Amino acid sequence: MVSERWSASAVEGLISLPLESLLTRDYEADPAPVHERLRARYGPVAPVDVLGVPVWFVLGYDEVLHIMQNARDVWGKRVDHWRAYAEGRVPADWPLLALLQADNSGFHDGERHRGLRGAWIAGLRPFQDPGSEQAQRLERAMVRYCDDLVDVMAEAGPTGRADLAAQYGRPFPLLVANHLLGVTIERGEDMVEDQWRLLDGPDSAGAYQRLCAALLELATVKRQRRGDDLPSYMIEAKPDLTDEELARELLMLSGFLDFTGSLICNVILEVITNPRLRESVSVGAIEEVVNRVALANPALANLTFRYARTDVKLGRFTIAAGDPVMLSIAGAHADPRFAGALTRDSVRSTRAHLAWGAGPHRCPSQRLAMQMSTIAVRRLLDRFSALKPAIPADQLPWRPSPFVRALRSLPVNYELSASFAGTPRPAPETGGEPSPPVAQDSGDGRPRSGLLAVLRRLRRVQ
Repeated sequence: MVSERWSASAVEGLISLPLESLLTRDYEADPAPVHERLRARYGPVAPVDVLGVPVWFVLGYDEVLHIMQNARDVWGKRVDHWRAYAEGRVPADWPLLALLQADNSGFHDGERHRGLRGAWIAGLRPFQDPGSEQAQRLERAMVRYCDDLVDVMAEAGPTGRADLAAQYGRPFPLLVANHLLGVTIERGEDMVEDQWRLLDGPDSAGAYQRLCAALLELATVKRQRRGDDLPSYMIEAKPDLTDEELARELLMLSGFLDFTGSLICNVILEVITNPRLRESVSVGAIEEVVNRVALANPALANLTFRYARTDVKLGRFTIAAGDPVMLSIAGAHADPRFAGALTRDSVRSTRAHLAWGAGPHRCPSQRLAMQMSTIAVRRLLDRFSALKPAIPADQLPWRPSPFVRALRSLPVNYELSASFAGTPRPAPETGGEPSPPVAQDSGDGRPRSGLLAVLRRLRRVQ
């Protein structure tokens, strides 16, 4: 049922139709049947209820791609394009409102968006250019972070049980983000833990405030003393970027972390439950496996809202100016017009999937996310000779999220590879700015206790 607050004539297109609640237990457990039920009833666009708010849910591949590309500038990202919001009919305590009100490039259009996005592209370029020193240094750091996480998981012995989501897939991107930010181990410990809490912890509101303050302080420091890090490169690319604007942009890393960590976990799940994929990974086709999972089980299942700037025909309906639409990547990938041309059990899959977005808001860090995912999966399989699910796949818990398809936990029984037992580990590099967010080497190829202590504590703040 639609709440009385939505009975005004301004939303006649949505309220004239029955709305199906989207975020239900069934959807959390397996969204695919919900997508197909909506598609069978309404076609590529369906009227749904998202936590009490009427929204057009777009799950046709062509329609989702068309809106993403936004060739005629019909769709806006700024929340003030939302008619119900502008008229004060969205409750102030609606759970997703704070996210949609974010004043950063993810929720801007036009010149403002292009300027901020340009800073991101320039800031990420040194870390995504395979030939650059920064990218090579980051790659070596990624391998160390994976090994550190495996060491913590395997402290109980060469065989045991671990949670590959909480102890590996999700903390790994947090460590990479601190490297990109150019923070020291002292600052890095606090930021890693608060980034974890922000994504899925008991103190997300407090973590948000602390992260905002820390990132603002970091932006101020980097403006005064540049380093080989993302904030410094963004300032160099856009000198008129204020410290407050930079801090708001850097806070978007939390979303990048959530997406990449979820993708890593989804890939790991697919690999350990699909023997054919495990065989393909063993012969070096990890990138293809990541691509396949991004198609079959995208970590970013749905995108944040876009708003029609004018009345527009979409599917069977006319979307009124000011109406919100929610694009479903997972639904689009399952569209028979797209999926019918694919072999679902093939290791090699189309690159026409939408997991990285398209158009003006296409992900600027695609190469970095792919690199993180392939390194994390490869190193995990190198370090463990056996990884077996500890519970049946249909009993795995998924996080209740409107946007991310993410495991709450991924328990496995493991066996360490004998070939890596006692193998000296590469020492972290020293010198220069920024200080990487890892402790310095103790002389025996093992990091000091600082980082390992952080990783152990992450298990207590999840």
